[in-house]
Order: sequence, then C-alpha cells, then structure tokens
Amino acid sequence: MIKQALTFAGALTLLASPALAAKGPFFSLANTDFVVLISFIIFIGVLVYFKVPGMISKMLDERAAGIQSELDEARALREEAQTLLASYERKQKEVQEQSDRIVAAAKADAEAAADQARVDLAKSIERRVAAAEDQIASAQAGAVKEVRDMAATVAVQAARDVIAKQMTAAGGNALIDDAISEVDAKLH
Repeated sequence: MIKQALTFAGALTLLASPALAAKGPFFSLANTDFVVLISFIIFIGVLVYFKVPGMISKMLDERAAGIQSELDEARALREEAQTLLASYERKQKEVQEQSDRIVAAAKADAEAAADQARVDLAKSIERRVAAAEDQIASAQAGAVKEVRDMAATVAVQAARDVIAKQMTAAGGNALIDDAISEVDAKLH
C-alpha cells in the first residue's frame, strides 16, 4: 500500500506543471527541476527503506493507545468521583435527617420539661396553699382556745365575784373548787 502511494506520488510529481514548465530537456541534470525530483524520490526511498512510515504509524498508534488509556482512566476517575459524590450526598442527607430528629427530640423534651415544671409548680402552689390553710386553721384553733381560756377566766372571775358577795367563805370555796374542776375537765 505504501509502495502504491509512492508510485502515485511519483507519477503526480512528473506531471506537475512546474516540472514541465522548465526550458530545455526535462531529463537532463542541467534542469534543476529534474534534480529536485530525483532528490525527492531518493529521500522518499530512504524513508521507505528505513521503514519511517511504519515507525510513524507505530508512534501514532502508541499515542492513540496512550490517549485511549488516559480517556479510560479519566472515565474511571469520573465514575469514582460520582460515586464519592453520591456517597457524600447520602451521608449529608442522613446527617440532616439525624439533626432534624435531634431538634425534634429536643423540642419534645423541652415541652415535656415545661409540662413537668407546670405540674411541679401547681403541686408546689397546692402545698403552699395547704400549708397556709393549715397555718390559718392552727391560728384559728389557737384563737378559739385563747378566747375559751379568756372566757373561762372571765367566767371564773365573775363567778368568784358573784359567789363572794352571796356566799360565805366556806361555801364559796367549795363552789369555786367545783367550778375550777368542771372548767378544767371541759377544756382539756
């Protein structure tokens, strides 16, 4: 195939118009166009003899193989990057879901703590109201007892005065003793 191409190139070179435009016989060494043609054909022959077209073809094939391997490597890296990106996006989504769950749990805990605080506050208020009611009842009972004691004292004093005026000393003492023992029995 290379031989055919060279033959075709040689035929075209012979038919080229600048070569035919020279004055005088074309196939003479005095014609510079003929000398250049011969030199070109020898140059092409040397290239073919040393298999330069094969080496160029081999170099181009190696370069194409290198480019293909780089493309394959780039494709593999791209796929790996896409896989890594998908993995990070999935992890980011999981982290976002987890943070949403943590926020929701924190809100629920805060609401539960607020509810518990309300319940504790209500119980505390109830205890304080009960303690205040107990103190009021105790104060009221103390006041009633004090009034009774005062009434008993006043009654005893009044009875003593009345009896002292109406009774003799011996009879009065007996009545006072009876009244004191009766008051003492009723109060205690």
